Amino acid sequence: MDQTINRRSGASRSPWAWIPTLYFAQGLPYVAVMTLSVIMYKRLGISNTDIALYTGWLYLPWVIKPLWSPFVDIISTKRRWVIAMQWVMAIGFAMIALTIPTDLFFRLTLAVFWMVAFTSATHDIAADGFYMLALTEHEQSFYVGIRSTFYRIASVAGQGLLVILAGWLETTTGSIPTAWSIAIGALSALFLLFALYHSWSLPRIERVAAEPEKIGNIWREFGRVFGAFFRKRHIGTALLFMLLYRLPEAQLVKLINPFLLDPTEAGGLGLSTAEVGIVYGTVGIIGLTLGGIAGGLVAAARGLRYWLRPMAWSMSLTCLTFVYLSFATAPSLLTVNICVFIEQFGYGFGFTAYMLYLIYFSEGEFSTAHYSLCTGFMALGMMLPGMAAGWIQETIGYRNFFIWTMVCCVATIAVTYLVKVDAGFGRKHQ
Repeated sequence: MDQTINRRSGASRSPWAWIPTLYFAQGLPYVAVMTLSVIMYKRLGISNTDIALYTGWLYLPWVIKPLWSPFVDIISTKRRWVIAMQWVMAIGFAMIALTIPTDLFFRLTLAVFWMVAFTSATHDIAADGFYMLALTEHEQSFYVGIRSTFYRIASVAGQGLLVILAGWLETTTGSIPTAWSIAIGALSALFLLFALYHSWSLPRIERVAAEPEKIGNIWREFGRVFGAFFRKRHIGTALLFMLLYRLPEAQLVKLINPFLLDPTEAGGLGLSTAEVGIVYGTVGIIGLTLGGIAGGLVAAARGLRYWLRPMAWSMSLTCLTFVYLSFATAPSLLTVNICVFIEQFGYGFGFTAYMLYLIYFSEGEFSTAHYSLCTGFMALGMMLPGMAAGWIQETIGYRNFFIWTMVCCVATIAVTYLVKVDAGFGRKHQ
């Protein structure tokens, strides 16, 4: 859609004033919805079956995000969308904090997490769009590493520091509901600050309102984009790859934290909440980040086709660390940290191939829209297996569950033999 950009007051403000905080704010709610909710519900006594099933549904906003992203572009400005969504998330986290101590906390908090999930997905659309509108192409390239870094920092803050805080509060207050109410309340206060700060720091960018006939034609444009996507060559094998490449990890990610938290008599490792914040939320995120960096470096040197299968094996073999932990007798905290680091590093390394393939398959006339559709299928591939993971684990136990995830690795390897990739894609040319 054609847009006329006019930079007004605040446009000369340095991108350093808003890019770090904007992408920190983008990362936090996703972590809260996908990971923090799992740990919180586990500590509040919800079964693994219910945790995996109901938090798995929270992926849905990211699955269907491409369906409403054009309306964010049409209605109002992206700056207003960003600030409005931050206000809504501040209210949403406050509602979660207030309902945790109630008897109906599971239903009530899940309903609000749904609202936060849709709000977060909309915030993603607006923030990424604002980034592209407010910066030149050169500035976009320069700051892309900064935005990724602060998104990762948000992961450490949400999965690490906030969980550590909740664990400390569990000990000092003696009440798990109170501890998590305070921790989630801190998120609400943080988003209140984000909304106020970004009201000042985000450049004011005006655009001409969409003409009525363009709004009326949006569904026709949808049809063109969707039709072109499903007419792409090898669409069937591409969808299989998107849905099955992460089949083991989609199940594993829902049960890692419950496994770390469950007592040894239930087959878990019996870690405290604060220890989980260190192991998975800090050491694990560092491993994931380093694995992704390593994957990007080697893929740039030899290309996607060369590294596709080795990266799939990297994602698969490192899952063995949890098989080992489930059989080990009282493993030390150092051993647990090493195993989680190895698994997350392998996942980060292998995930590089997945993201590169999405970029490769999206090439063409509607590359941006098609990439958005690919990320929707990416979320669907995490959502569906993850929903069943808790029931599988409670039926067969942790040890057999982790062995099952190794069996699922066959799908990860198999789909790499089905997809076709040009030899030169992703490789640095001399």
